[in-house]
Amino acid sequence: MDLGLTGKVAIITGSSKGIGLHTALQLVKEGANVTICARGEKSLKEAAAFIKTETGVEVLVVPADITNEEQCTNIIQKTVDHYGRLDILINNAGTSSANPFESVDTALWQTDLDLKLFGAIHTSKAAIPFMREVGGGAIVNVTAVLGKTPPASSLPTTVSRAAGMALTKAMSKDLGKDNIRVNTVCIGLIRSEQIEKKWKNEAADLSWDEYSKNVVGPTIPLQRIGDTSEAANIITFLVSDAASYVTGTSVNIDGGSGAVL
Repeated sequence: MDLGLTGKVAIITGSSKGIGLHTALQLVKEGANVTICARGEKSLKEAAAFIKTETGVEVLVVPADITNEEQCTNIIQKTVDHYGRLDILINNAGTSSANPFESVDTALWQTDLDLKLFGAIHTSKAAIPFMREVGGGAIVNVTAVLGKTPPASSLPTTVSRAAGMALTKAMSKDLGKDNIRVNTVCIGLIRSEQIEKKWKNEAADLSWDEYSKNVVGPTIPLQRIGDTSEAANIITFLVSDAASYVTGTSVNIDGGSGAVL
């Protein structure tokens, strides 16, 4: 299937590793021009080198802290200056911060919301005028399935992710008239550095497949931890022409573990 991504221009925040990096790789393979951004310049350059090794294509590298509105605007402007247009924005930057309610102080609430909610707000606000110029676009906000059904001791992450879902729905209503689609993917257990550290600390004698299937798998209907490429494939679909009538929705990428649709 031709996804219609050839020549499209995409920005992915938090793309020096994990889901962001593999989404960038997948978009490049589909013919898109891509900007990757994250706070660490060294890790970004390593990510760009990895993509070039895999595809032969160079991506634009823009180090940035998306908790800073000015730097968010700079990501968008540098991308348009370099490629001449903007079609796709994937708000992927974020970390996991899970604590009991009473232990979360004001500074941590603010830091989490600045990164996961206001980062997406600032980048989207700067990107939308350029999307309008080319007749439309696609935005994907990466959130978490636990934002739909927050368990105990999951703050502030689940609250900021739930806010990201509400932001997605509201934006889709406002921007549909401009042919700008806005969706969210709700991530469950996907292979990451954090999960790999847990595997090595808890069960270093097991292979990754054994740990994924036998230790964690029984709690997940598909009986394993998801791979980053599987999340990247869904995100790539949502920003492509193949999803041209999909907006304002959430897609769980969780192996069926979520309690709600």
